[in-house]
Formats: sequence, C-alpha cells, structure tokens
Amino acid sequence: MACDNLSLGRLEPCKDSVGGIKYVYFINNGDLSVEYDTTHTDGIDVLGSGLTAYRYEIRSTASTFTQNTNSSRDNGTTFWEQVLELTLKGITPADLKEIKLLSYSRPHVLVEDNNGNIFVAGLEYGMDVTGGTIVTGGAMGDLSGFTITLTGMEKVPANYLTVSLSTAGVTTVTTGA
Repeated sequence: MACDNLSLGRLEPCKDSVGGIKYVYFINNGDLSVEYDTTHTDGIDVLGSGLTAYRYEIRSTASTFTQNTNSSRDNGTTFWEQVLELTLKGITPADLKEIKLLSYSRPHVLVEDNNGNIFVAGLEYGMDVTGGTIVTGGAMGDLSGFTITLTGMEKVPANYLTVSLSTAGVTTVTTGA
C-alpha cells in the first residue's frame, strides 16, 4: 500500500494571530453526525441537527489546547493526543455537580480560540477528564476554582469547523448564570 504524499508547501504567515481560548463547548458523546466540507476535506460543515452545546467562557491565560503527534515507524502507527487544560474561576454547588458529570462522561469538545477558529476535539472517541483540582489557594490572590485536564486520542488532528455553530446544527447553546 502506498503512503499519502505531500500536496502543498507553506509560506511564512503574517504576524496577525493571537493565542488563547475564548470558549469551550461540550457536546454529549454520541450526539454528533458529522459531514465533511467538500472543498476543505479536513474541515467539518455539519455536526448534526438539533444539538445542544454547553458553553464555558474561558478568560484565563492558563487554559491551553495542545495536539501532540505520536508516530511510530516501528509500529506503523500515528495518532494525535489532544490535551485541553482549563482553569475555571469560582466554585459553586452547580459547578461541582457539572464538573463531576464532566468527569464521568466522554464529551466531544469544541475549542474556539481568540482568532475565531473552532476545533472539533474528541470527534470519534470523545475526551476524558484525566486530572484536575478543586482549589481554594492559600493567599488572597490565589485561585479559587477548578483546574481540569481533558485528554483525547484520535486518528487525525482536531478538524476545523468551517461554518458557524448554528449552521453546523447546534440549535441550543447553554451558558451558566
């Protein structure tokens, strides 16, 4: 079997992007029915229909989304580890319940960065909470909130969502109070 070949080069881009995560959307595992963009075949233009997404607003520079390539010549395997590290400020009884439910589940996760890109992580297998803390800190200026690490392993890197959430089939975006 022949391997895929490269199809494009890459120019040095302009310095017009920024880092950081704006929102994270959780969609219950198994709810997606994906259709890929016919022009950009690694892009997704349909997630399903009548979907509910649970939006978490992220305003912390400590929150990151990283995709690690894992490739082994010896084993003939390649996969991507998707790691989402979140810092969420504040602790309420409702937060505790939702973090517990998040820890029990394997949601699909949409990560919207500060450039307006939306990545679909945990597309096939979902993402698992693999660590975290509930912390009140020791000093007045310390974090009172949650740190959460979600990890997924997928056959491909997280796809871009090429359309808006509503166009992709998300009809309800639930936010906290």
